[in-house]
Amino acid sequence: MVKRLIFLLLIVSSCQHSDLLTIEGSINNSLDEVSAAESLINSDLIWVIEDAGNDNHLYGLSRKGKIIRDITILNAENTDWEDLTSDSEGNIYIGDFGNNNKKRKLFRILKVKKEDLNASRAHAEIIEFILPKDVKSKDFEAFFLFNNYFYIFSKETKKFIVLKVPNKTGRHEAIVRSDYNLKGKHNKITSADISFNDEKVLLLNHDKLWALSGFEGDDFFSGAINKLPFQHNTQKEGVCFVNDTIVILTDERNDYEGGNIYSFNLK
Repeated sequence: MVKRLIFLLLIVSSCQHSDLLTIEGSINNSLDEVSAAESLINSDLIWVIEDAGNDNHLYGLSRKGKIIRDITILNAENTDWEDLTSDSEGNIYIGDFGNNNKKRKLFRILKVKKEDLNASRAHAEIIEFILPKDVKSKDFEAFFLFNNYFYIFSKETKKFIVLKVPNKTGRHEAIVRSDYNLKGKHNKITSADISFNDEKVLLLNHDKLWALSGFEGDDFFSGAINKLPFQHNTQKEGVCFVNDTIVILTDERNDYEGGNIYSFNLK
């Protein structure tokens, strides 16, 4: 405990500049493998999940990392929950599409309705998708909702694909909307989000963000692409906008490192 407190003090002292991460709080110790973050308009909660092998729960955290809401999803196991997104009505979607062993054939998105976010248990609406036959990418960790379609990003070191799936209950075959290669190293995408006004997209790596803006329609790589390094490298798995300039990030806990909620100023 003493070592962890020392580590946190060192990180806090190094993260006060507005261009770097700032620790907002330490996530409750019962949640070691937080794999996503999502914020709703007019709410102070940060919604999170854990990934494969953990409980089928959706958690609402305070900025300090305290568990305020704990919702059991009754009709869905946590096969490999990897990211969260939401719609303008306040519904939350869980991306159950992780596939580390590359053996999975059917992927799911779970819709948790706004009216269930104050409950302790909920049934999710289920959206399923399969991959086109010629797609080699098999593992996905990031998505967001835009114009009532989900855009799902594969996890590759270099060239990745973006799948497009309709926000509609039932089973669908995903469409490959685009592919792209972010130049450099360590560019596996672990989370994504789109701003409330749909004008900026963020893609998360462990040590940086990629900010996409000025794009046309859903051709997200047609505009400006800016790299925003953190000068801080942990297993970051969640990113979400809280307003036009401030984003929240989360990372997994690894010994005395991580397990925090961070803020980052895009300016």
